[in-house]
Amino acid sequence: MRGVILLSVLLCATCHIAFSIRDGLVPNGDFELGPKPSDMNGTKVLNRYAVPRWEISGFVEYIKSGQKQGDMLLVVPEGAFAVRLGNEASVKQRIKVIKGTYYSISFSYARTCAQEESLNISVAPDSGLLPLQTLYSSNGWDSYAWAFQAEYDYAEIVLHNPGVEEDPACGPLIDSVAIRGLYPPRLSNKNILKNGGFEEGPYIFPNTSWGVLIPPNIEDDHSPLPGWMVESLKAVKYIDSDHFSVPQDKRAIELVAGKESAIAQIARTTPGKTYTLSFAVGDANNACQGSMVVEAFAGKDTLKVPYESKGKGGFKRAVLRFVAVSNRTRVMFLSTFYTMNDFSSLCGPVIDDVKLLSVKNPRRMM
Repeated sequence: MRGVILLSVLLCATCHIAFSIRDGLVPNGDFELGPKPSDMNGTKVLNRYAVPRWEISGFVEYIKSGQKQGDMLLVVPEGAFAVRLGNEASVKQRIKVIKGTYYSISFSYARTCAQEESLNISVAPDSGLLPLQTLYSSNGWDSYAWAFQAEYDYAEIVLHNPGVEEDPACGPLIDSVAIRGLYPPRLSNKNILKNGGFEEGPYIFPNTSWGVLIPPNIEDDHSPLPGWMVESLKAVKYIDSDHFSVPQDKRAIELVAGKESAIAQIARTTPGKTYTLSFAVGDANNACQGSMVVEAFAGKDTLKVPYESKGKGGFKRAVLRFVAVSNRTRVMFLSTFYTMNDFSSLCGPVIDDVKLLSVKNPRRMM
């Protein structure tokens, strides 16, 4: 049974409530419950506990969709409201979790002022600084995922804007904060790689159409994509079959930033033994058209797989055969080219159904 069973509500020492939730939005994760008028000065939130279920710090604004900032129209992706974090501002919430379990936090954000925005997300003792300067979608909003392992029976989720701008109100809009329990898959005799079908991963918001980005420099110990590392300068996109074309089952990865967008996994191998790395390459049915190339690496061996995309879905299969030279083999995938779709969003080839198997009788395959 997926998700965390609803447990008793506990009061913490500061009289905040620690909420226990299933996979999905945290309580008031879409910020649709807002402050009372007496707790507002224009858009600025005055009271630390004015936003229901959240505790705020610093310059936090409560933004209504359609509100203007100069010549810019602020749009909220889901519902009608979001919060904006100014200089050194933060929002946090305490929830009940299961100690030792892995979780992924998904959230949506939009940049409003600065060109070099970043966001610090943390659940003590883990934290991560996510670079937000690259906009991947054309509508101004992206969703990101970040993971942690619960070291206590509660988690305090903190979203913090570390930026310092001339305008203290400048900062990212935050909306739709969700959590999902992660269950790292184990190795099997059907695949030496873990999570080769990418079925285990972060929460994807059902009412959005842009997937969830897994940020760069994510290691496999706390990855929102269990088993995999994002070894690149840019993010990779986690997509589902409800919104995109996926080669197999429900989920896949879209390589959206050329050679700066790569995923990798270290597999146990036997030196001198022959292996096959098989995988599917396709497009997400998101108007991403043109010539694409996926580069697959297994140790010192490589394979380039061309794919001519019409932007309407489809895929092909490929196999890289190699002889292991070490007891650890690094498997990696990246896209050779940058691509943009008809909506001016970054896009690229989709990979799925990645399998690594040993070959019992390699001579028969020659």
